[in-house]
Amino acid sequence: MMMRKKQLQYTALAAMIILPSFLSDSAKAASEGRVTSKDEVVYATLDANGSLNSVYVVNTLDVERAGEISDYGAYSSVKNLTNLTDIQQEGQNIAIDAPEGKFYYQGNLDESTQLPWNVTVSYLLDGKIISAEELAGKTGSLQININTAQNNEGNSIFYENYLLQVSLVLPNSYQNIEASDGMVANAGKNKQITFTVMPGEEKDLNVTASVEDFEFQGIEIAAVPSTLPIDTSEIDSMTDDMSQLSDAIGELNDGVAKLESGVTELNNGTVSLRNGSAEYQDGMGRLNGSSADLVNGSASIMNALGQINESLSNQSAEMDMSGLAELPAGLTQLAGGLTEVGRNLTVLQESFAAAYAALDGAMGEIPAEQISEEEIAGLYESGADAAVVDKLAASYAAGQKVRATYLGVQEAFAAVEPSLAQLNGSLNEMSSQLTAIAGGLSSSLEETDMSGLGQLQSGIAELSAKYGEFHSGLSSYTNGVDQLSASYGQLHNGLAELTGGTSDLEGGVSELHGGTTELYQETKDLPEQMQNEINERIAQYDKSDFEPVSFVSHQNEQISSVQFVIKTQSIEVEEQETKQAAPQKEKGFWELLKNLFTF
Repeated sequence: MMMRKKQLQYTALAAMIILPSFLSDSAKAASEGRVTSKDEVVYATLDANGSLNSVYVVNTLDVERAGEISDYGAYSSVKNLTNLTDIQQEGQNIAIDAPEGKFYYQGNLDESTQLPWNVTVSYLLDGKIISAEELAGKTGSLQININTAQNNEGNSIFYENYLLQVSLVLPNSYQNIEASDGMVANAGKNKQITFTVMPGEEKDLNVTASVEDFEFQGIEIAAVPSTLPIDTSEIDSMTDDMSQLSDAIGELNDGVAKLESGVTELNNGTVSLRNGSAEYQDGMGRLNGSSADLVNGSASIMNALGQINESLSNQSAEMDMSGLAELPAGLTQLAGGLTEVGRNLTVLQESFAAAYAALDGAMGEIPAEQISEEEIAGLYESGADAAVVDKLAASYAAGQKVRATYLGVQEAFAAVEPSLAQLNGSLNEMSSQLTAIAGGLSSSLEETDMSGLGQLQSGIAELSAKYGEFHSGLSSYTNGVDQLSASYGQLHNGLAELTGGTSDLEGGVSELHGGTTELYQETKDLPEQMQNEINERIAQYDKSDFEPVSFVSHQNEQISSVQFVIKTQSIEVEEQETKQAAPQKEKGFWELLKNLFTF
């Protein structure tokens, strides 16, 4: 029992010691206020050229529980904007007995304060620099230049994350108001000029106007976190479009590769055509050159046959048989000449056949497909080298012209070889006949039986008549060969020019293919590059993840927002003071009554 009593005494004693301390802590806790968030609005005034004059901060504290709260800032002085309660300041510690709700107080910063931005303003009147003091009341062509740049002595976090909205107001009475990179809008009797400077950018802004009696309210700059709403819903469709463009460039490159292959084949064909045409032209030249000898030889044969026929027709008993004895040898020689002419015609026929086969094959390689003007225009619009497309169009036109010319004379070309074969056959037949006649005549003369002369005369007469027809045809044929040789010279020159054009075209299309290949290599990853660029731009301007920090002290917590309002000094014409006459003192009733009786 005694032990139990002693334990109770010890417990009571401990309670007496601890309770006052507990009550003191509870009272202290009950007197502390609690702040859930804080807003800072920094107001700065600059002179007309942008130099800093003064800075103060309006702090808004959201007090959830009334009581003593603390805030921090290197203020030169503070002022309660909510009630008449004094604010205690000790160094950078600000002690406030704040009621529940919004509590406002102003803190004035000293001249050493550094804004995150350097602002420089200059003025030009009629192209000459002028000070702000001299500008007031002036008339002329005015240019206002505003430069915003990073202040390396200020807190860079605001420069990197804050967007600047620079605005100024000019009256509508000013003329020719222009602002490059700015927006000019009507605002009642004034023009509102607004510029936007993105985070982390140095910017030169300028406004020009024709002014009269110039006055100016100054420049206002609002700085807020860059929270531009960026709509990315259209990005997928944009990248899809770029994918289609990249695929189209790939298809264009494949098409140009096929075009290059086709042009190479075309050039090879035109080279073969030119070579075959050259051989054919040489053969035509040789044929045309031998035509005169052929005609002259044929004329000699025709004359000889005529003379033989005439001699046989006028024969008499006294006919000199010695002259007739030489006739078989002459006929045999004539037959040999015709045989030699036949061999030459065979060589000519074979050369012509080879040249014509090469010509016809090369002409067949020229594409018959027609290219429309719309397709050629599409090539120009595709971004291909215009000079290459010009060569392509010119060579295509030349190739189609040559092909059309060839098709027009192809029937005549095809008829040459059969004509040569027929002529050769006729010559060989006549040569055989002459050989047979010469043999028969020689046998008859050896037998000295004149009865065979009648048969000889009849054969020679028939041969002479048929040979006259042959000679006439031969003359017509050689004239045709002469005309064909002359015309074909022009055709061959055209083929030579075509070959040169297709060679240039092949080189140009090869360059075009190299260009489209390079273009495709550069654009095949374009959708991914575009997406990466968009992501970088969004990251640069979307500051939605920015966490606000206090402008005045890093000790301040729970910062909800920090904004800057910066304004330059206005430019105004000083009003002239005018001396006014002192107002006359009104006379009282007794003084007026007295004056009535004063004489």
